[in-house]
Amino acid sequence: MKLGFVTSEYPHAKIKHAAGIGTSIKNLAIALADKGIDVTVFVYHQNKNEIFIDENVEIHLIKKKRFKVATWFFYRKHIQNYVNDIVKKKHIKIIEAPDWTGITAFMKFKIPLVIRFHGSDAYFCKLEKRKQKFKNFIFEKLALKKAKAYVAPTAYAGRETQKIFGLNNNKIKVIHYGLQLNHFLNEKPHVYNENSMLYIGTIIRKKGVLELAEVFNKVIESNPKAKLILIGSDAPDIKTGSFSTYGLMENLFSEKAKKQSSYLGKIPYAEVQEHIKKAHVCTFPSFAETLGMVTIESMALQKPVVNTSIGWAQELIDDEVNGFLVHPSKIDDYATRIIELFNDKNKCAKIGEAARKKVEQLFNIEKNADINIEYYKSIIEK
Repeated sequence: MKLGFVTSEYPHAKIKHAAGIGTSIKNLAIALADKGIDVTVFVYHQNKNEIFIDENVEIHLIKKKRFKVATWFFYRKHIQNYVNDIVKKKHIKIIEAPDWTGITAFMKFKIPLVIRFHGSDAYFCKLEKRKQKFKNFIFEKLALKKAKAYVAPTAYAGRETQKIFGLNNNKIKVIHYGLQLNHFLNEKPHVYNENSMLYIGTIIRKKGVLELAEVFNKVIESNPKAKLILIGSDAPDIKTGSFSTYGLMENLFSEKAKKQSSYLGKIPYAEVQEHIKKAHVCTFPSFAETLGMVTIESMALQKPVVNTSIGWAQELIDDEVNGFLVHPSKIDDYATRIIELFNDKNKCAKIGEAARKKVEQLFNIEKNADINIEYYKSIIEK
């Protein structure tokens, strides 16, 4: 089988941007390549055109282009033409793309297109209760309607996306993202920086970071030794117009909390694991995700996670068994869970061990890659 992915992000030094979408695609692409699948990844919006091999995956960088008019249309057609040319030369049988921004709207492929619900703008707007630009909705709907089939990383993301766009539910297959578990090993789970909280992700309102600032204020009142470490890119705030969401967090911190918090900004993906291992507790109070890669990465490294309780998270964590689920708006309850873990090393160890087992059960990329392969075959054969 020969398979292609179209994406704007992919973790590699030559590629200018990578986040959760890119990480999940790379994990799957490598696992598929290891199983003998010929995988080609087309990464658009890049600084230059280039082709190279990374871990048995062929990467095609497609340079960003601007046109005198309607760049949104003509750049899509440029990507389409490039992909179709490689599809023909390599005899690729199926193409996968994300739903975000509806990149495949106006594109025509001669092979089946599968769209994976990494999270459309419409999906996030619904969860955040904010208005979406009509143009963005149309692009995403056009792209989705052209697809032959869909993959959802959680049943929740599948249901919500199906309702938003009126999709055929029979065409949606739930397949979880996965991790190469041999790359996520913590040989000393009992060694960590005590009383430390770690957040990884974009510093943006929808991730619950403003609520996290209030939570930390509560935690530090109970435990003056508590520390909060934040990793991720800062983002503008849509609601206030502020250029920095971290600036809004700083304004919310108490004086004690401000002194005990550290914002590291965006760091290389290869360094993130070490920060997870050093953390006492990992926390992800998000209002909007389709799954949350950093949550399962933290669980794989045997960390107790205090996570949001919204929809998708209930498929990742069994509350009080392999992590905690708390709605991010419940500041006192959220802080109480973190304090509880700070005060009970045995509970941390027990939950961390159970978290690893949950990831091995549901998010092993070796198993999930096989599920993807069978699904791709069923689409090609239709």
